[in-house]
Parts: sequence; structure tokens; C-alpha cells
Amino acid sequence: MSPDIPIAELASRAKDAARVLATVDTATKNHALVTAADLLEQSRSRLLAANQVDLEAAASVGMSATLMDRLRLSDSRLEGMASGLRKVAGLADPVGEILSGWVVPSGLRISQVRVPLGVVAIVYESRPNVTSDAAGLCLKSANAAFLRGSSSAINSNLAIAEVIREAYQQAGLPADALILLANTSHEAAAEFMQLNGTIDCLIPRGGPGLIASILENATVPYVIDGDGNCHIYVDASADLQMARQILVNAKTQRPSVCNAAESLVVHSAVASEFLPLAAADLEGVELVGDPEAVAILGTERISPATPADFATEFLDLKLSVKVVDSLEDAICHVNETGSGHSEAIITADLVAADKFCNEVDAAAVLVNASTRFVDGEEFGFGAEIGISTQKLHARGPMGLQQLTTTKYVVRGEGQVRG
Repeated sequence: MSPDIPIAELASRAKDAARVLATVDTATKNHALVTAADLLEQSRSRLLAANQVDLEAAASVGMSATLMDRLRLSDSRLEGMASGLRKVAGLADPVGEILSGWVVPSGLRISQVRVPLGVVAIVYESRPNVTSDAAGLCLKSANAAFLRGSSSAINSNLAIAEVIREAYQQAGLPADALILLANTSHEAAAEFMQLNGTIDCLIPRGGPGLIASILENATVPYVIDGDGNCHIYVDASADLQMARQILVNAKTQRPSVCNAAESLVVHSAVASEFLPLAAADLEGVELVGDPEAVAILGTERISPATPADFATEFLDLKLSVKVVDSLEDAICHVNETGSGHSEAIITADLVAADKFCNEVDAAAVLVNASTRFVDGEEFGFGAEIGISTQKLHARGPMGLQQLTTTKYVVRGEGQVRG
């Protein structure tokens, strides 16, 4: 899309497309998604070339390795994007689903039905795969996708959006079912967040700076996709070999994403045995910890943590370490320092597992599994629009159902209220 087109005009076009999508049958939407997947694969060279322009620009300004990883496309990531669209095509269509129905004494027949939100706006940083994921989920749920990516990924995002828009046209759908804002200025972002009457739901995907901007500027309804200060708690009864494997996966498999572990909490009963093993497993990971952890590992391996470290999403090879004397202390620490994203307990004690699940306040709680599984695709959603850390409308990975609302359909035979 040209950066010269007024944002209000683009928003109007998205609204028009949303009205069309609300009437489109499932087969047509699925055909468009599969066509988009095919075209992404066929356009591999073009997309990688656009991404290379972004990578070179990012390197020239000293972007960190972590953010470069989020920005980078590859053959496997493009295949993953195409696979995600095909998976979404294979999922049940939520639109039109009747959630409940009943008859009241007046004889009126009432049903609650799933319907699209309308125009779903997503503001996101760096990761160009979000362009594809958002477009696919929005289309299947009959929403127009109105996207604003970061300047660092603008060439990649525009190339992906162009391919998907072409696929929609081939399938007989309006290309404006996906609109990407080419103007990446802060002023444009602020205007984007204030399109009352056009944007039905705004979803930000990014760091604290983006969330702060949403809270300051947005006047449209929004769902916060917050940061992920995720904890791994190793309980007194934990299988320590299992705990080692889960910790390494959660911290190092992809440290730049929101479901990576940022904090290790260990029961004092196993801390002296477990922490040296974990430190050896986490070679290359910077550790910061409380006095108990430092006493066990020594200052050659771990540095004293500041209070802020325990509440920080590092998005890097860095981990905070806390030793606690009880399950209750672990739960208190997680609730005080966590961001409400994903928290895991490693334990062989079912009572402890249940207590952790019941008392930890987070969008997802895991027992004996890596936090990396908190992901729309891993949950069977095909892809995700984000992971909500708030409690209204949607919480946790947001798939198709979370991109719908409901309306009541009331059928009568001439009844009037007395």
C-alpha cells in the first residue's frame, strides 16, 4: 500500500471489506487461504530478497542479535507461514456457530451466535511472519485485517501482504481484506490507534514501549498482548533430569520470544543439587540471582540480581534465579514478578501441581512442560494473533474463536411485550 494514502481512507476500505467477508462461505475462505499458502511458497525468492533489505538496514544501525532473529525470514520460516495458513483452512469455521438456544415463556426462540468482530487491527514489531498469521486468522474468522508493522520489517511486510492480497483476489475476495499500513511514522501509529468507528478491536504485539503507546494513545477497544516474564519453578519433588531438559528448552530454544523462560525458581530442598547442574546446562546464558543462588553457584558463574531483574523480560540469553523455602513462597514470587503470561511447575506431587495451577495468576499454567508450548499453533489453533495477558474478552493464545463476538438472534411469531 502506498504511504501517501490517507489512513482514514484505508480504514474505510477495510470496513467495506469486512462487510463483504461477513457474508462469505467457509469454502471460499478456505480456498483463499490455501491459495495464499501456495503463492507464499511460489514467491520465496521475492520474499527473501525483501527481507534481506530489512536485515541489511537493521545490521547497519546495530540491531541486536535477538531482534535480528525475530526479523529474519528463511526457507523454513516461510514454509511455516504457508503451513500455518493451510492449518487455519483446515480448522472449523467459528462464524455462525450457535453457542446456545432456548425458548422463553413468551414463545420467543433465542439463540446466541458467533459473528466476526469486523475490522481487527494489529500493531506489531519486527516479526514479518505475523503479517501472514494475522491475515489468515482474520480471514477465517471473517474479519478484515488492518495491520501496522514496524519500520524495521517494512519491506518484508509489504512483500508478504502483496502476495496475500493477490491470493485473495484470485479467490474472488476483496484484496482489502488485508491492508498493511506503509506509513510507519509514530504520528501514523497514533492516528491508527484512534480510528473510532472503524477499528473494532486493536491487538498490539510488541514490547513495553508499544504497550505504553497503546495505553497512552489508543481510543479504540484493545486486547493487550503483553510481555512474557515466564517462570520455571522446580519443586522439592521434581524429577531433576526432567527439570533440566525443560529449563534448557524453555530458556534457549528461542530466547527472543514471549513464551521463553526468563526466571528460574528453585525449592531450597533441591537447590544445592539442581542449580550446579542447571548452570552447566545453560552454558552461554548469563545468570543473575538472589543471595542464596549466588552462595550456591559462586560469583564466577552468577551475579547478584537487582530487584528489577526478577520482573524483567530479557528476550535474550539471560535468566534470573530465585531460591524459595516453600511452594507458597514460589507462588508468591511468581505472582509478584510475573507478567501474567505463562508459568510452569516441575513436580511429582499432584497436590503441589494443583495448588500451583489454582493459585498462580497467569494466562497459561503448565505442569511438567516447557513454557514454549504456550503458542497458538501448539494449542491447535493453526496460528495465533497474539497471546493476551489481560482478562477481558480473551486470555492466552488468541485463535479463531477469540476473534469473534456473539449476537443474539430472537425469532417470534408476532409477540409483543405487555
